[in-house]
Amino acid sequence: MVGAQEQGLKLLVPRSGVSIYAIRVQMALAMKGLAYDYLPADPGCKSDLLLTSNPVHKKLPVLIHGGRPVCESLIIVEYLDDGLPMFPSSIGILNTANQQERADKVEETLAAFGLLEAALAECSKGGEAEGPFFGGGSLGVLDIALGCYIPWFEAIGRLAGVPPFLDAARTPKAGCVGGAVQRRQAVHCPADCGGQGGGVHH
Repeated sequence: MVGAQEQGLKLLVPRSGVSIYAIRVQMALAMKGLAYDYLPADPGCKSDLLLTSNPVHKKLPVLIHGGRPVCESLIIVEYLDDGLPMFPSSIGILNTANQQERADKVEETLAAFGLLEAALAECSKGGEAEGPFFGGGSLGVLDIALGCYIPWFEAIGRLAGVPPFLDAARTPKAGCVGGAVQRRQAVHCPADCGGQGGGVHH
């Protein structure tokens, strides 16, 4: 896992810990397998760091990367997606020079999945019962966003000849999301496409 000191990542979040906007950013960081310094702040008492990092809106969360502040949760998620590769260790597995280096990359990737599983467990609590998905008991947009990556990770594991990254014992929730998304996938050719595959949509 990429360390907080190595990346210079700090996350300013409301001290209450129940902000959906902060959770959104924490989920993205977990999916990236990135460690960060967690800095809870009191929204009612603007700290100097918050005022310096977000002088216009003075709102949380704020991600600080190498001294550079990024504000607004959706912008932060987009920044993470564009600037920091998802699960960087998993790609590195295919480019390792020896068995020890490959084993290290596998361990880093498994640690990243551990963070993802923890974030999913925290966000899947719906009402009194805890469900298997991000929103609790029903499949949602975030589950689909995660689930589409599962076959990719499985393919990397097979190409590298390493054990599966997801299994029922270590990552039950992430595995459940991936399985549910794959079972519900239905890619149909539109009637007017003449039998040709349609374009890729994002």
